[in-house]
Amino acid sequence: MKNIPLSIPHLSGHEIKYVTEALETNWVAPLGPNVEAFEAGMRVYSGTQATLATSSGTAAIHLALATLGVTAGDDVFCQSLTFIASTNPIRYVGARPVLIDSESDTWNMSPTALRRAMIQAATRGRLPKAVIVVHLYGVVAKIEELAAICEEYDVPLIEDAAESLGSTVNGRMTGTFGTFGVYSFNGNKIITTSGGGMLVSNDAGLIERAFYLATQARQPVLHYEHTEVGFNYRMSNVCAGIGRGQLEVIEDRIEARRTIFQRYVRAFETIDARHYQQEISGSRANRWLTAMTVPGGTEQRDLLIQQLQQKNIESRPVWKPMHLQPVYRDVPYITGEEQDVSRRLFEEGICLPSASQMTFTEQALVIRSVRQGLVADVRRNVQL
Repeated sequence: MKNIPLSIPHLSGHEIKYVTEALETNWVAPLGPNVEAFEAGMRVYSGTQATLATSSGTAAIHLALATLGVTAGDDVFCQSLTFIASTNPIRYVGARPVLIDSESDTWNMSPTALRRAMIQAATRGRLPKAVIVVHLYGVVAKIEELAAICEEYDVPLIEDAAESLGSTVNGRMTGTFGTFGVYSFNGNKIITTSGGGMLVSNDAGLIERAFYLATQARQPVLHYEHTEVGFNYRMSNVCAGIGRGQLEVIEDRIEARRTIFQRYVRAFETIDARHYQQEISGSRANRWLTAMTVPGGTEQRDLLIQQLQQKNIESRPVWKPMHLQPVYRDVPYITGEEQDVSRRLFEEGICLPSASQMTFTEQALVIRSVRQGLVADVRRNVQL
């Protein structure tokens, strides 16, 4: 039986032209014409003033924090319900993560929890040096409200838009509301460079500083002179060539994934207790992955995943929140009006196959298998 993956690269055929150019000119090292063109294309697409292609989205977050001067002893607020790449760079710079709960509509950072955390921090005289908001699975956070809170307290906002390239609010791209935005082009993302990321900002000076840090903090002199520690975080010219070809078809990829999401919603209308991430007014989610909650909690969710796996259908739990991860067990965690939304979403949430090249027949098999699995779970519970 053919495997149905969660999300895999979907090449356009355009990539080969740019990669071939890199190989034929022997320009395979970091930097080069493809990097410059990819950065320029991302400036146009995102609507930002300055861009920096990096080796990964994680590297871009690290650069954002380092550029802002976050260091040992500082606090950084970060969404708890996310992939660990959002929080690890906080530790890279020696700072302390303070984890913020989600709200149940978008599953993203709760404005109520963020404001509560800001009030507590201001009372202690220890405001964070930055806030990292994530647009989970491509669904837009309540970013205007979150950005307003950050502006009120004069705290820089970093948007982790790794999963949300192409998602918009009133026509404005995610990644453009904060001091920095971060995109990822990992192999499973909506477009890919094999591995890579992009740091964007409307402050060209900040991106210039990030470029300096990303190229080993080399001084502009004839010999190799370094007055501070830098990083080797630039994207290769070959990978950027893949990105150029991918960027040309991104709108097609978004529409394909949105269609897949809409089919799931229609197909599962009769399933009790299901819940999807909601799009806020005026927004368009790229629906990188379709995630939903299922009845029965963690045990039933895991059983459903195993049943799908037996049919070669890949599915996964939603991200395990950072405040539940052993490595972050000792950091503060701030909730909003609802208590521990992130934990509940993790315990009940499942990600379904969402690859943009998935056929209608393949999706029909996924839908049928999910229905069968949930019915079997209900019968099993009744017997118990």
